Amino acid sequence: MISKDMFTVNPEGFSNPVVEFERVDFSHSNGTIALRDINFQIYPSELVAILGTNGAGKSTLVRHINGLLKPTHGKVRVFGEDTSSTTAATLSKRVGIVFQNPNNQLFAQTVSKEIEFALKNFGFGDDLVRERVRWALDSFSLSQYSERSPMELSGGEKKRLCIALVLAWNPDILILDEPTVGQDSEQKENLSLIIRQFLDQKKNVILVTHDVEFIWPLQPRTMLMSGGSIIVDGSSQEVLGNPRVSQSARITVPQLVDFSIRSGWQMPFPVSTEEANARIHGT
Repeated sequence: MISKDMFTVNPEGFSNPVVEFERVDFSHSNGTIALRDINFQIYPSELVAILGTNGAGKSTLVRHINGLLKPTHGKVRVFGEDTSSTTAATLSKRVGIVFQNPNNQLFAQTVSKEIEFALKNFGFGDDLVRERVRWALDSFSLSQYSERSPMELSGGEKKRLCIALVLAWNPDILILDEPTVGQDSEQKENLSLIIRQFLDQKKNVILVTHDVEFIWPLQPRTMLMSGGSIIVDGSSQEVLGNPRVSQSARITVPQLVDFSIRSGWQMPFPVSTEEANARIHGT
C-alpha cells in the first residue's frame, strides 16, 4: 500500500481553503461504511482529479461538498461554512455538480427549459437567462436540440446538457462526475478548454473520472481513493507518473507516461504529444 503521506500538497500563497474535510467518516443508513477518515483542503483555483475503482467512494465524497450528504463523523466546510448546518439549496448556487448518471438531473420538457430552470430559480433576469441559455447551447453543440425533450438525447448528449446547465449559472466550484463518458475527441477537447477557462476565473474544478488520458494534459492535483479512503494525494506527475502508485489503486498510467518510462526519460514527463516530439528531437 502506498501512503498518502509520501506526497505533500502545499499550494503557496493561500491561507483559506474553499473546501475542507476534517476527519470525515460516512456510513449509509444500512451501516455500510463509505468514507473513512477523509482529510484534505482545496484552495482557490485548484483543479483536482479524484480517481479510483468503482465503489472506492469518489461520488460519495463529492456529494458532501454541495451538502447532498452530511458526514457521520467529522466536519466538511465549504467557503468556511459547516455543511452540516447549511442546506444543499444554499450551497447549490456556489457549488455545481454534474452527476455520473445524467438521468438523475434532467426533468424539464425541453433542452432549453432544462437550462432555464436553474437560472430562473437563482433569480437571473430574463435577458441574462436568454444570453446564458444561448451560450450553453452553442458551447456544447446542443442548439439543434433546443426544443427537443432531454430524454430523446443520446447518453453523451445528456451528459453535455448537464454540464451546460450547471456552467450556465457560473458556480464557484464545478464538480464533474465522469464528464467524458460518451464524448468524442472533439467534445473532450472542448470540455478541456472550458475547464481551463473556468480555472482562469479563479474558480475550482473537481473531476471524478477513470479517464487518465483526459486529465493528464490538464495536470490536476490527483487523489487516488480505495476502500473509502484517500491513499495518495499529490501532483499528476507524482501520482500518475509513478506506475507503482497508480497500480496501488488499480489505475492505468497515461500512454505518454508509459511511453516516457519505456524511453528512459525522467520526470517531469511530457503532457502532450507536441512535448514528447520536442523531447525526441531535442528541441
